Amino acid sequence: MLSIRKTQPFPIQLWDLTLIQLANWRWSWRGNLLTALIAPVLSTVALSVFASNRGLNTLGYILTGNMVMSLLFGSFDRVAGHFAYMRAVGRLDFFATLPIYRVSLILATVIAFLVLSLPALTLTLIAGTLILEIPLALSPWLLVVIPLTGMALCGLGALLGIIVRTPEEVGNLSALITFLLLASGPVVIPLDRFPGFMSVLSLLSPATYAASALRQTVLGMPDRIPLIVDIGVLSAILIASLWVVGRRMDWRQS
Repeated sequence: MLSIRKTQPFPIQLWDLTLIQLANWRWSWRGNLLTALIAPVLSTVALSVFASNRGLNTLGYILTGNMVMSLLFGSFDRVAGHFAYMRAVGRLDFFATLPIYRVSLILATVIAFLVLSLPALTLTLIAGTLILEIPLALSPWLLVVIPLTGMALCGLGALLGIIVRTPEEVGNLSALITFLLLASGPVVIPLDRFPGFMSVLSLLSPATYAASALRQTVLGMPDRIPLIVDIGVLSAILIASLWVVGRRMDWRQS
């Protein structure tokens, strides 16, 4: 006798799958502690030694740039590795046999790793503020910018984890891309310290918009890119990356 499995409503699927993915804290907390917290804090300490007499503008770049570093390591890097692992061990194939929507699994993974990255991000902000002795000017838009930035970077991580062949290659590429994004524009270092061509080239980097949005919402600093543009670009990155991930994931056809 043929059994028909009942498909739960999308919100219930999303909630259940998010709880499942949140269980990844058991293996991810050590990596988050090392890369998403200790690395940004040590970077803040090191850069503060050389930038202490360069004004609040430079200190603001250091603070928010290292927040972007925390998000890159805590969301982009972790999600890339997790999708590569799920694909390598057949976990994606297992999920595909269940009566769940593909988009539920993708969104649940993104949301879960966003949540897992928030403690390190918050501690990076607190530690950086104390180390740099810089005043904050928190905006209500921060409640939009942080989740959007984290989810956009998670989406890019999911894309990398889906398209690259092995977890080992994903690990190497994600680390390389993280450092390239941090170095390819005004993320940690102000734009006027870069060659002129970087003014245009940096607009191709998602980290540029993430750092710009954080500077405007954490410190109230003016920026060459309006906040609404930052939000629009990050939203487009999130939607496009998740759409491509959904198209590239092997899933049941019926």
